[in-house]
Amino acid sequence: MQEHQLLVSSILRHAARHHRGAKIVSVDPEGVASRAGWPDVALGAARLAQALTRLGVKPGDRVATLGWNSREHLELYYAVSGMGAVLHTVNPRLFADQIAYILEDAQDVLVFVDPAVLPALVAVAGRLPASVRAVVLMRPAAVPDLPVEVLEQGALCAAESGDYTWPSFDERSASSLCYTSGTTGMPKGVLYSHRSTVLHAMGAIQPDAFALAAVDVAMPVVPMFHVNAWGIPYAAPMAGASLVLPGPKLDPASLFKLFETEGVTFSAGVPTIWTLMLQWLREDPSRRFAKPPRLVVGGTALPVAVTAGFLKEYGVPILHAWGMSEMSPLGSLNALKPENAGWDEDRQLDYGRKQGRALFGVDFRVLDGDGQPIAEDGVAFGELEVQGPWVAGSYFHRDNDPAFTPDGWFRTGDVVTIDALGEIEIVDRAKDVIKSGGEWISSITLENLALAHPDVALAAAIPVHHPKWDERPLLLVVARPGTEPTAESILAVLEGKVAKWWMPDRVEFVETLPLTATGKLWKAELKRQFKDYSLPG
Repeated sequence: MQEHQLLVSSILRHAARHHRGAKIVSVDPEGVASRAGWPDVALGAARLAQALTRLGVKPGDRVATLGWNSREHLELYYAVSGMGAVLHTVNPRLFADQIAYILEDAQDVLVFVDPAVLPALVAVAGRLPASVRAVVLMRPAAVPDLPVEVLEQGALCAAESGDYTWPSFDERSASSLCYTSGTTGMPKGVLYSHRSTVLHAMGAIQPDAFALAAVDVAMPVVPMFHVNAWGIPYAAPMAGASLVLPGPKLDPASLFKLFETEGVTFSAGVPTIWTLMLQWLREDPSRRFAKPPRLVVGGTALPVAVTAGFLKEYGVPILHAWGMSEMSPLGSLNALKPENAGWDEDRQLDYGRKQGRALFGVDFRVLDGDGQPIAEDGVAFGELEVQGPWVAGSYFHRDNDPAFTPDGWFRTGDVVTIDALGEIEIVDRAKDVIKSGGEWISSITLENLALAHPDVALAAAIPVHHPKWDERPLLLVVARPGTEPTAESILAVLEGKVAKWWMPDRVEFVETLPLTATGKLWKAELKRQFKDYSLPG
């Protein structure tokens, strides 16, 4: 058979040649949309690759980006990786110390920044590593006071012809670099290869995954600085689909407008996005989708009440997915199998809370505390380990990390059950399980049940000291504005749905709950805040 390297540039070349009719819509911070086609993006990426070459960027060099979902960012995705350098997406929501650490660890040679998130870079201006030769603004803006030269992406590209031939090289070469969110300690880098990126995109477009086709209009709501927007900037052009890049305005009204005006058929985001969208839709009966899209959710578990609300009230199906930065990120999706395709709607919705079965290219094993496989009965739980061609084998600049086993598996840190259909359900993070009297209690289960209370906006379950049982669950609750729920009414929602010994010993009402840079509950900070909280015997 012919030998062809699996390179990121081949995806863009395919879309530009064979899917000229697809549209790429990019929305700026002011809400103004611009439109282009895949040939336009390919030309822009080629010009940018020429400009990077002129600036002295070489294969293997890291080029950092801090930016939202935009055409400028998309062209960077392909220009940097396509020329053989390494695209390094940086989350601007991270703390300044974390951003400074990441730039130093990666030793980036250039930093591209969207003016909308410029304050995040200015905050670490005095700590830019010596490797950074220049900062490039993705869009025209006032030039900030920085200790390095400041350039502008559009001007760089305007000086180039676009007559550029994408080089061929080993598909195992690095294509991009993402860092974990750093919820415990400093973030860790995950270095993806061209091969892993292309294979991941091939997996993502499959019917039981994102099911992308050339007739689709895909809108990644998950940011392009978060695990490469779950691979959608690669999967969409591979399928020949259109792509809508919503920019920084991710409120329900702005997103709904794009769903309707651009005919979005597929979108993916974290639970917070879809929970707020459902609340917004319900505020006005006239808010209906002309053509209900397909949604994917990941990051944390989405309450069944939200999934049911979208499907029953608006005809919108939501597919639950699971993955990690270390997995590019897709690991599993909860698509139907012959065994459950005939179930009634309510039973399917309840089962849809699970994170699903392994996608081809990923393998699972679940081990108990003694390192033995658990029973696949949907009840027993243990820590999930994974392996596959788009799963990390080590961390960038970190050898012998205990997250990787001697026999080649990655320890996810997620505690799961697995049932007879091979479907996993995340019970908790290993570090967040509440260990009471030698038994485990799932904090995630308690939180999701509490969210079923109509007056609860956010909930977090954390372990606190108990003189007899070592740890017991404390439930922290943020009430919805204008409501005054009682602890008794919240516990009543949980009653009968979990074992009696799982019931929280105390409910405390708080004004806010801390969130990580990726919108997840920051359990480590909550445990620090409540480290001296102790329950009576």
